[in-house]
Amino acid sequence: MKPNRQIVFNEPSWRIATPQVEAWLTENGGHLGPVTFKIGRRKIKPFHLAPWWNEKLDKSTPPALRILRGDFFCLPFGGNSRPFGKERHPVHGETANNRWKLNSYGSTRRATTIACSMATKVRKGRVDKQIELRHGEHTIYQRHTISNMTGPMCLGHHAMLRFPDVAGSGVLSVSPFKLGQTWLQLVERPEDRGYSMLKPAAEFTSLECVPTVFGDNTDLARYPARRGYEDLVLLAADDTLPFAWSAVVFPTERYVWFSVRDPKILASTVLWLSNGGRHYPPSNGRHVNVLGIEDVTSFFHPGLAESAADNPLTRRGIKTTLSLNPRKPLVVNHIMAVADLPQGFDRVADIVPGDGSVTLVSRNGTSMKVPLDLSWLRSRA
Repeated sequence: MKPNRQIVFNEPSWRIATPQVEAWLTENGGHLGPVTFKIGRRKIKPFHLAPWWNEKLDKSTPPALRILRGDFFCLPFGGNSRPFGKERHPVHGETANNRWKLNSYGSTRRATTIACSMATKVRKGRVDKQIELRHGEHTIYQRHTISNMTGPMCLGHHAMLRFPDVAGSGVLSVSPFKLGQTWLQLVERPEDRGYSMLKPAAEFTSLECVPTVFGDNTDLARYPARRGYEDLVLLAADDTLPFAWSAVVFPTERYVWFSVRDPKILASTVLWLSNGGRHYPPSNGRHVNVLGIEDVTSFFHPGLAESAADNPLTRRGIKTTLSLNPRKPLVVNHIMAVADLPQGFDRVADIVPGDGSVTLVSRNGTSMKVPLDLSWLRSRA
């Protein structure tokens, strides 16, 4: 059985769907998007699509940037402008740029599943991608299995949410983190036609109070904000937790998006606050209202060379790479979901595991139960 294959926003893409979710996976780069969650009569499309999808870009533009949409798997994560030994990886790795091979597709009364693979060349090995949609759930289960590789590797998911063009239209919250820090330098500089607001190398304990270059503090929990600026922060999760999570409540649109992961595998979350701070191609000041919620094991965003080296995070006991062993494939599991928002639910304060479900608890005490299989995070096949 083969999935429906169409050109979607200029990219050959495979369709995977249940009555609750319709998703498209690009053949090139494996970008998961667009995705539509169907709740009652509503069609919720939380993910971002780059505005240049139908434009002719400079030939030097990497496929990952040209395709940019939804969520994609990065191996290695980051810009990778510096080589790692003899390895010269593209931005966010071959997995975000190169062609995936379709291996299988199937739909049962329980779930719809697609499986793809890629033989990597920069560091020879294999990556297997599995995406599963369960009937009756508004959930996306993803698994990436890395085999036949040796050595350190930074990696992660690159999910991007699109926010309504209203200041503070979404409310972000995350599970407890042991370190919150802005990037060590300005992410963008005026001489390079870019602008950033957050104070470099600033540590913080709350998303609601983060230092800026102007000497005051700003609230990262409400977004979009700081129009005209591009910023980046890293949140190192408490790795003693059974799982880590990120969530965004959209009160006017009446839904919540959230992701869960194993913090021993994906140690941190990089927040990419992209709100019109880049005035060079292809962004040209129009990449706005985008929040990347990128679950990674990496030293921020530079790439493998910097993540594998001694760095400020490793000195504090925070993992920035995982060690790959050809005799033991590494399995990276990840879950994203959307749920209807009950009356009075303000922001996610906690996600509590249950039997075949999780309960989202708001800061004001309202709660909601969502069908979700947390055992996926520990499974290997």
